[in-house]
Amino acid sequence: MSDADRYGVFGHPVGHSLSPFIHGMFARQTGQHMSYRPYDVLPAEFPQRVRAFFAEGGSGLNITLPHKIAAVELAAELTERAAHAAAVNTFARQGDAILGDNTDGAGLVNDLCDNLGLVITNRRLLILGAGGATRGILAPLLGLGPATVVIANRTRERAESLAAAFADLGALQGVDFEHVGEAPFDLVINATSASLSGEMPPIPPSAISPETVCYDLAYGRSASAFVNWAAGAGCARALQGLGMLVEQAAESFRLWRGVRPETAHVLAALTARAASARGNGG
Repeated sequence: MSDADRYGVFGHPVGHSLSPFIHGMFARQTGQHMSYRPYDVLPAEFPQRVRAFFAEGGSGLNITLPHKIAAVELAAELTERAAHAAAVNTFARQGDAILGDNTDGAGLVNDLCDNLGLVITNRRLLILGAGGATRGILAPLLGLGPATVVIANRTRERAESLAAAFADLGALQGVDFEHVGEAPFDLVINATSASLSGEMPPIPPSAISPETVCYDLAYGRSASAFVNWAAGAGCARALQGLGMLVEQAAESFRLWRGVRPETAHVLAALTARAASARGNGG
């Protein structure tokens, strides 16, 4: 295995990352000769470790929490979507330089539209949270032409600031959680960490109708608070972000290897694995 074929994911912690499993399946499917492994990297070591990885012949990296913001400063060039997001989740070697990309928004859009068959154009969207996760998905979502996107956050000022930053791309509004309005939304996306803490943002039930699709960017058994709340509120579908994870990985893989793998069987394998873990209590 040559150095040119080395890939990995930098995060802290990173032990539970599904990325090695996903990219291993992608590599076998497309006949790519590459290795991919996780690297647990402390924030203080992050710049040095990234530079060392590429200096030693590495070809590409995925970047996960808590390094996505810091990664922006290490890229010699940013793609347009990474610049919009002000966050990087993918590094790719380009000659002697490092290209920074952000595939999160494209991964979400692919899952919503291709895998789930949702229509975003002319629909009303509510996004919960005004942090980095929301910033990463806004531009691709606005590119689909929704009627409006409301960003709701605990502090209204942060939501308003984020809405203003993307106002040139579409109809946006920033509010606090209590002021999302009385009319139901077509799609509600949870981009907060509420699911992991078990605390739901105070969203009025009127935001949900029997036609509303609710989607949590988080996934896994420990991230069930939002989908449980959404199902209890009577939404049409309550979904977790496992499909987004697979689709953003496929976008990274295409950037690295020039071929986009099929995602359906990988998503099916992960879904079966998750169901098995739930059944075994693990």
